[in-house]
Amino acid sequence: MIKDINFIFLVLALIAEVIGTIGGFGSSVFFVPLGNFYFDFYSVLGLTAIFHLSSNVSKIFLFKKGLDKKLLINIGIPSVVFVILGGVLSKYLNSTYLEIFLGVFLVAFSAFFLIKSKFTISPNRKNAIVGGSFSGFSAGLLGTGGAIRGLTMAAFNLEKSVFIATSAFIDFMIDFSRTFVYYNNGYIHDHDLKYVPFLFVIGLVGSFIGKKILAYIPQSKFRKLSLSFVLLIGIITIVQLVLR
Repeated sequence: MIKDINFIFLVLALIAEVIGTIGGFGSSVFFVPLGNFYFDFYSVLGLTAIFHLSSNVSKIFLFKKGLDKKLLINIGIPSVVFVILGGVLSKYLNSTYLEIFLGVFLVAFSAFFLIKSKFTISPNRKNAIVGGSFSGFSAGLLGTGGAIRGLTMAAFNLEKSVFIATSAFIDFMIDFSRTFVYYNNGYIHDHDLKYVPFLFVIGLVGSFIGKKILAYIPQSKFRKLSLSFVLLIGIITIVQLVLR
């Protein structure tokens, strides 16, 4: 029923999608912390996977010309392997301690890259695999791994269309894989499915708005903007845990 829909949550989901598109690491980094204010942790995991499938299809279509196939393989394959592992383990591990670690990690590393703005990680296969593995594992375990992947890809100092297209395609692979794991874990609940049509539309609209805004952001400012979003996400994660 429409009267049972929390429209404030949907507005926040739209904002998360727009910012996630601009930042290049997907909406889950905002959607998961915000969703935890309205739903239980496992429902948020299920909704996030479904929400992302639509939003990432939009980004792939909108930014498809920038896809880096080599980076897609080096980051994407380990991401899929580890998102399945993280999704399975999420049923057995206490997420609170892991969320604290994630928040501290995001704040520390994004702050480092913002302060050491000229520092870059060598864009080699080893670094891509390590970043992909951590982001996939975090996505499966906590519902959000895009910020870790964003940190990895931002460190590679990619052109923004390459960054977003490749990140979105990797994210789609992750979400497609973890949806089956979450369904098997019982995270996708019947009473939450009423939000799916709304989130599908929000994924499309938010990606489109984000692309329009991104056209006005110079490449020189893109990396700093992306890392600033990651820093904010880390702070939000920590504050949310403290206020519980």
